[in-house]
Amino acid sequence: MTRTLRTLVDGIHFAEGPRWHEGRLWFSDFYKHSICSVGLGGDLRVELAVDDQPSGLGWMPDGSLLFVSMKKQQVWRRWPDGRVALHADLGGISVHMCNDMVVAADGRAWVGNFGFDLDRTAREKGIEAIFADTPLARLASVGPDGAVSVAAEGLAFPNGMVITPDGGTLIVAETFGMRLTAFDIAADGTLSNRRLWADTAPRLPDGIALDAEGAIWIANPGAAECARIAEGGAVLETVPVGDTNCYACMLGGPEGRHLFMLCGPHSDAEKAAAAPLGAILVTEVDVGRAGRP
Repeated sequence: MTRTLRTLVDGIHFAEGPRWHEGRLWFSDFYKHSICSVGLGGDLRVELAVDDQPSGLGWMPDGSLLFVSMKKQQVWRRWPDGRVALHADLGGISVHMCNDMVVAADGRAWVGNFGFDLDRTAREKGIEAIFADTPLARLASVGPDGAVSVAAEGLAFPNGMVITPDGGTLIVAETFGMRLTAFDIAADGTLSNRRLWADTAPRLPDGIALDAEGAIWIANPGAAECARIAEGGAVLETVPVGDTNCYACMLGGPEGRHLFMLCGPHSDAEKAAAAPLGAILVTEVDVGRAGRP
């Protein structure tokens, strides 16, 4: 099936962490050091300027915004009254930068991290070396009160995450493992019953989004596409994004059927910071969003 794509907004340095919230698509622009939002008409606005690279986003039950501060290895909280304060320090768990995050209905969050210096390793050793021997990382759990613990060990670049509508399953994209990994979520937030949800090889799952039929859209930065994957690994659909790469995706819009794809020519930090060549593309799909984020 051929989908009609349009450019929602361009001139972005590097967009990640998309979330549909209160009628707008929120996202982090890493190298603008900003959390932004855009409406379906393309009206872009900066919601919050920060002093670090922001990444994963989510909201607490009281409406507070949580956001990942990548280099600081922290999660910060903006309260509904505008106050901004440190929520959790992940320095004891994360190796190199933190990245994506998902926040459950009760305010508990899970946060991934690189596990190594991605840009430096790619430049010095080549991307093939990373696939041959990916350093493994720990997934952090952050309680509603900011308490930090290790949720899971041995993940190959834990990245995008979703929570099923019943709140009972967390699914994590292991980018360099080329797989989606599922865990059961206990009432106290601990994870168990680790299992393979889908082998996505040769696709690299970066940002992900869950739909109402239980399939997961994955942004594939290894190719110019977004792909819809069923549990077990069957590829149900692919959406080519043209002469660019796709790093994150989100379902949203009035009926949850707008597929937003966050794209750019590369992920190199120095190049992306120097030139805002990223864009957000959007198309409409058949099945709406489900679960969290």
